[in-house]
Amino acid sequence: MSNEHEPSGYKEPMQLLGIRTPIIRPGEDIIKILVESLKEQGTQLQNGDVVVLAESAVATAEGRVVRLTDIELTAEACELAQKYQLDPREMQLIIEECDEIFGGVPGAALTITRGTLSPNAGIDSSNAPEGCVVLLPKDPQKSAASIREGLEKACSCHIGVIIGDSRTQPLRLGCVGIALGTSGLEPVEDARGSLDLFGKELKITRKAVADNMVSAAQLMMGEAGESIPAVIIRGAPVKMIEGSIDMPLFSREECMYYSNISKNRK
Repeated sequence: MSNEHEPSGYKEPMQLLGIRTPIIRPGEDIIKILVESLKEQGTQLQNGDVVVLAESAVATAEGRVVRLTDIELTAEACELAQKYQLDPREMQLIIEECDEIFGGVPGAALTITRGTLSPNAGIDSSNAPEGCVVLLPKDPQKSAASIREGLEKACSCHIGVIIGDSRTQPLRLGCVGIALGTSGLEPVEDARGSLDLFGKELKITRKAVADNMVSAAQLMMGEAGESIPAVIIRGAPVKMIEGSIDMPLFSREECMYYSNISKNRK
């Protein structure tokens, strides 16, 4: 029943529901783990829910865990490891995983990996077994679609799935969320043509819906041993779709940050 004091267009508040799971190990079926964990905690997926998954959990299930003692070093990795004060074995993996290394600070090499800025090519040593690191999922978009289809079949509802990671922002302390792959929802909404509070038309604004949802979910996931690798976002103002849309990216020349950094390097 609606409340007479509610403003026009009022919607129920957005909810975040964590999915606590056992430790996910390489080769395990992440869909099965999620379904069993939902049943155990008495939570049911509903139409329009969006499930945000930590990339490390997805990558681990996909076997993207690498033992550092298995790495063969190159001279380039040893040189760059010394420059950026990194483990040479991790540096070797960074070289193999990224598109480009174009700088860094002690403890982190700044890379472009699959079209986005990423320290250390997104390689994660936290939440990994001792002596191991976790690489990014090989194809986050494909992984998101597969997980969505599996959860929809098991739970008989239409949902969205986002695979997210945490990244730093230029000149800001701390991490925010970034979506690596999505399925079942529109990841970026075009707000051009809409009007602001004063009736002025927006010319360039696009809403990073999927990124913002990852940031919201990470408040519940945490960054350490919380054992919440997935969060259900219910009631989010997102556009649900059939299938998947690739994450839209700027070219390097269009990106305000990268284009200016590149000019200053020349």
